[in-house]
Amino acid sequence: MAATPSTRTRRRAAAPGRLSSELALLAGNANPALAREISRILNVPLTNSLVGRFSEGEIRVKINENVRGKDAFVIQPTCPPTNDNLMELLIMADALRRASARRITAVVPYYGYARQDRKDQPRVPITAKLVANLVATAGVDRVLTMDLHAGQIQGFFDIPVDNLYAVTVFEDYLLTKKFKNLVLVSPDVGGIKLARAYAKRLRAGLAIVDKRRDSPESTAVMHILGEVKGKTCVLVDDLIATGSSLVEAAEALRRSGAGEIYACVTHAVLSGPARDRLQRSCLKELIVTNTIPVPPERRSAKVTALSVAPLLSEAIRRIHYEQSISTLFDGMPG
Repeated sequence: MAATPSTRTRRRAAAPGRLSSELALLAGNANPALAREISRILNVPLTNSLVGRFSEGEIRVKINENVRGKDAFVIQPTCPPTNDNLMELLIMADALRRASARRITAVVPYYGYARQDRKDQPRVPITAKLVANLVATAGVDRVLTMDLHAGQIQGFFDIPVDNLYAVTVFEDYLLTKKFKNLVLVSPDVGGIKLARAYAKRLRAGLAIVDKRRDSPESTAVMHILGEVKGKTCVLVDDLIATGSSLVEAAEALRRSGAGEIYACVTHAVLSGPARDRLQRSCLKELIVTNTIPVPPERRSAKVTALSVAPLLSEAIRRIHYEQSISTLFDGMPG
């Protein structure tokens, strides 16, 4: 009896030895360490490719292996230098499309240009939508990302987008700490859903830092909504850039009588004075992920980086086998 499509899928999924012949993993220069870790977990070698520069600085890409008919995954967060890494992603996608790859999935652990996601002032762009258009135009068929700055960015794409959450990675780490009297804290009103998701999973309290933003680079903390006195507080957010908001929120918690103060932030941009601010702050530990590589010169002694490679690897495996990845959204804020 001929095998049905579902039977063929089950047989293929049960034979992981075939994975490397059907799946192609490629990496740009944004986060090669993460790409290598994903490659090791999946037991699939990175496809031999050249991603370099011409003498005048233009990006040069050449895929050195046959990818015709393959399911290609390009691992490339659009982190700083954002423009270079974004162009590498677009050019690699174009190269794969012209090489007749069967499907191209952009694995973008950190989606840059996401902070301008609406017209909140006159005469400003919506860069999150612009980049979404560029990615689709380049030939990408699907996007796999993590902790988007705003959930509605998924709707900016006309192709499927899977937005994973790092909450499970942080949860495992926080449980090893065996905190008592734990309170999860949102550093602003906009992060309430994310903080609530953490609090629900960890069976902890919830608090909010009410603040007023003076300028795009600084904030003025007003007061704390919730009980934090004598509690162990964990601030949660999707990204940290200069660290101004996070450090001021931590200071507000300290003034309100909080005990030890930690922070869990998915994307460690850590630009400008972030390192010095963190080092001088009352934060005991900043826990981040490796969606963005943090060079030693920007890394504070207080920073602990956790790997999201296992989570991304499982998502890649399921996408490749056309299996549901809904269980990976277990930590979705809601």
